[in-house]
Amino acid sequence: MDAPLRPLSASERLDWLRLIRSENVGPRTFFRLLERFGSAAAALDALPDLARQGGLRRAIRLCPRAEAQAELAAIERSGARLLAAIEPAYPRALAAIEDAPPLLAVIGAVSLLERPMVALVGARNASLNGRNFARRLAADLGRAGLVVASGLARGIDTAAHEGSVASGTVAVMAGGADVVYPPENRALWEQIVAAGAVVSEMPPGTEPQARHFPRRNRIISGLALGVVVVEATPRSGSLITARCAADQGREVFAVPGSPLDPRAAGPNDLLRHGATLTASAEDVLAVLSDLIRRRLGEPAPTGFTPATGPLPDETELAAARAAILSLLGPVPVMVDEILRQCQLSPSVVSWVLLELELAGRLDRQPGNRVALLVV
Repeated sequence: MDAPLRPLSASERLDWLRLIRSENVGPRTFFRLLERFGSAAAALDALPDLARQGGLRRAIRLCPRAEAQAELAAIERSGARLLAAIEPAYPRALAAIEDAPPLLAVIGAVSLLERPMVALVGARNASLNGRNFARRLAADLGRAGLVVASGLARGIDTAAHEGSVASGTVAVMAGGADVVYPPENRALWEQIVAAGAVVSEMPPGTEPQARHFPRRNRIISGLALGVVVVEATPRSGSLITARCAADQGREVFAVPGSPLDPRAAGPNDLLRHGATLTASAEDVLAVLSDLIRRRLGEPAPTGFTPATGPLPDETELAAARAAILSLLGPVPVMVDEILRQCQLSPSVVSWVLLELELAGRLDRQPGNRVALLVV
């Protein structure tokens, strides 16, 4: 990944969209394919054979060209711009995470994504005091020069956007960027489109579903230098965002609350596990000020060139498939442990795991762990 940041050509953008919309291709798999084959077009050509070798007994579904062209037209009609992870306008903080969306639709001020951000999230059934605090905190962070990111949900998210819409706010949608959810936030969505930005990795018109929200949450934290949790019950999605932040190397902040209020249980638990106690914007700025000055230190993806060296021969791969499958099960294992146990080269193990992913038989989990799926 040593090529400079650059805009995609129209044909490349279509190929990128076809690849990420193809069956069993998620963000991590997408980037592995580009690193292996050098382009989305070459990866699309290779998918059928890879999936067959991984055990898929039917033809893998590749996104048809006409379907991708229709989605691009819908994106244009919605007023969105589609950013690729190797393009200069794509937010660098987000590009630094391992499962960054290859393509991100943005409605509104794309330039806002270049500024340092902090995420502010919390309970949908937030207390009046919690909403007022979130609104005031977001306004103070905005006055200090930070863009505030959140998820446009009811409660704390709504208050965070309301407090920062004048200074700069980004709403990350679980459905399409053009689908307002919850519906009562239509006026706020319109304000954000006019003065801030709305982003999504989902196709236009996609209605949000329960499985979309955890994926949305890793974008909220990935955009930001840190995540502030104001109120959250122990099973709140806001805690998923906080866990994403920790996994991504971001700072985690928590606003303490009464032990008698279930909505304080989440932030109080985060504090017990090392989150920064937050009572004002100054608490956030004290931690983030150095990061704001030097931005994130992770190298961002820039471009892709094909992996060097010949592909493993089929005899070697056949033996490797059997060895690796014998080590896999429903309980996640570290890829490094597979390497130690089977004593195969990293390139061979990576290739076999990629085949299994494309066949829909492998689940990749945080911490470089993998598990075998029952299909």
